[in-house]
This record gives sequence, C-alpha cells and structure tokens, in this order.
Amino acid sequence: MGLATAPFSGSSAGRGPVSSDGTALERAVAEGVRSVVESVFAAVADTAADTAALLARGRARGRRPATADLAALRPGLHARLVRHALVSGIGFVASPGLFDGVPAWLEWWQDGPGGEVRPLLPDLDPDRSAYADYTHWDWFALPRDTGERAVAGPYVDYLCSDEYSLTLSAPVALAGAFAGVAAADVYLRHFETAVVPLLHRLPGPARLVNTSGRVAASTDPRHLVGSLDRSPSAARGGTPQRPGRGADVRRVPCAGVALWLLTGGGPGTSDQASR
Repeated sequence: MGLATAPFSGSSAGRGPVSSDGTALERAVAEGVRSVVESVFAAVADTAADTAALLARGRARGRRPATADLAALRPGLHARLVRHALVSGIGFVASPGLFDGVPAWLEWWQDGPGGEVRPLLPDLDPDRSAYADYTHWDWFALPRDTGERAVAGPYVDYLCSDEYSLTLSAPVALAGAFAGVAAADVYLRHFETAVVPLLHRLPGPARLVNTSGRVAASTDPRHLVGSLDRSPSAARGGTPQRPGRGADVRRVPCAGVALWLLTGGGPGTSDQASR
C-alpha cells in the first residue's frame, strides 16, 4: 500500500469531490485508520533506529557490518512481536552487499503456529530460490528509491508466511547511504479486524485503498479486499488520478504514506493481488 505520497486535489465535472475537510465522522474514521497504521510504524521506527545505531557502532570501530552483529537486535524484535497484536513478523532486510560473505540477508522474526517467536530462515541462493532477489518488491524498493516509509500490499507473502499480508517498511541508512529497510508484516485478516469496524461507522459502503487502487479493507461488496479499484489508480511517477464517478475521497493523514478512504461511486472489479 502507499505507492505515492501526492494527495488528490480539486474536483472534476461529473465526479465526486475530493474532501479537504469532510464530515466530522469521516475525519474521525480517517484518524482511527491512521492510528492503526501508525501503531505498526512505531514498531518499524524502533527497529530502524536500533539497526542504524548498531551499524554505526560497527563503522565507528573501523570495520564493515557482519551478520553476527544483528543478534543484538533480537531482544527488541522479540518484544515488539509479543507486544503488538497486529505485527506478525518484524526485522531488518539488508541491501545486497552490506555484509561480507553473504549476498543478501534478512534478520527476520515472526509468530510461530503456537504463538512462539521464531526466526525466518529463507533460502536466498539465487540458483535455488525464486524469492532470493527481494530488491524489486515494493516494501524494499519504495523506501530505497524514495527515502520514505511505505506500505506494500495486500499481497500473498510467499517469502515469509503464505498469508495475505501488508508490509510496512522504512529505510535504514549507514553513513548517509541506503543500507536496507526495517519492516513489519501485518496479516490482512488482522488489519481488517482493526479497521473494518471503523469503516462500518460510516453511513454507506466504504473502502480503504492505496494509490495504485488496491483495496486493503472494505465494507462495499462491489470492492472486495485485494481487488483493484481503478478509481484512484496512480499514474506513472506516483501522481494519483481523480476519483471515480460519485466517489468521495479522503486522504488518511499518515505522514509519508498515501492511503485513501473512499465512500460511494466507482464500479467494482475482480482483479486480484499477486506478487
């Protein structure tokens, strides 16, 4: 989610207005969604800060980072997994070449089937794994290319869990250069549990979408979760187009991330998310 950060502006004849103020209820719902998203980003920010400090300490000693250094992150990662009900996986994903001796690295911990905290041990050998190159996935590429936070998905997370998920991420820098991303996974079923009750407070059907038009939560049977709502689709370069006919649009106020709350208007679609 969140492929761009530029807001909609103005309106177009025959199309619904883009709300700058909206109703008090719409503002309250948007603020509720913002709080849910920001609570996960708080865990991401803590992970990013811990990782940046760890990498900087190694650099101050005059050596390159080593994967063994990342063991110091684990108590914090474990605590965030246990403490945050929405977070199903969390960690640091390194830029290729950051560490000596390994082409890529994920220091990633996630909930196990019995509620235990366990490491993810992916096969990152490009000769054996179709998922060895993670650099093209939105949760990695967007923070790298923009220097901003990002929310990717919903998508089926074949690397970590095979669950329909969102991934929230933020860049981590070492001496001013991109070193990788701190990130957290949220199962979409848990995200829906948190935000759909907020959408139900609105008087009519509503959905929450990213700027590429992917639906992340919905109370509108015409716009199923994971489907592509083309009304707020993003043009190349990340500038969103006008909303669809009859749609009212409110930007959810998450700094650095564009999420959109739409009520009414626009035909449904059955296009499904995929990686």
